[in-house]
Amino acid sequence: MAAHRVRTAAGLLSRVCGLAQARRNFAISQSVGQKVPDPVWNLGRLNHVAIAVPDLEKARSLYEKVLGAHVSETVPLPEHGVYTVFVELGNTKLELLHPLGQNSPISGFLQKNKAGGLHHICIEVDDIKAAMTSLKEKKIKILSEEPRIGAHGKPVVFLHPKDCDGVLVELEEA
Repeated sequence: MAAHRVRTAAGLLSRVCGLAQARRNFAISQSVGQKVPDPVWNLGRLNHVAIAVPDLEKARSLYEKVLGAHVSETVPLPEHGVYTVFVELGNTKLELLHPLGQNSPISGFLQKNKAGGLHHICIEVDDIKAAMTSLKEKKIKILSEEPRIGAHGKPVVFLHPKDCDGVLVELEEA
């Protein structure tokens, strides 16, 4: 009886291994026969995580005085409707955002989220125009027709959260 179970298990293992090898061989033959085009643009590193804050000085103080981080000066960006402060973290940054002017997108965000919170993530790309073209072809909504200059003096665009699993994504040319 035990010998029969061993033979049955050995036969089953042999069939499973044979199927796995056949699947690998098929996958290899498919990829060899098809030339996959190289991407025109590449996704890079996480540049920053942006946090909308109702009290910029209080938030600045938390990161600088309580947590000991290096914090930039406050920079107004009227074309984006925000004041911005960057908190250096070594491998990335936090961007603290506060409304500037009546039409600030951060004002609307803070009306819905009184305590503030995660606003967007920013990922670097090596070619923003190529990224925009490719993403439009893939039906990803870009929130502006042309890149604008962002807080780092580089071209940026935002991708609609509905197309990015509920996250507002900023792309910045590296």
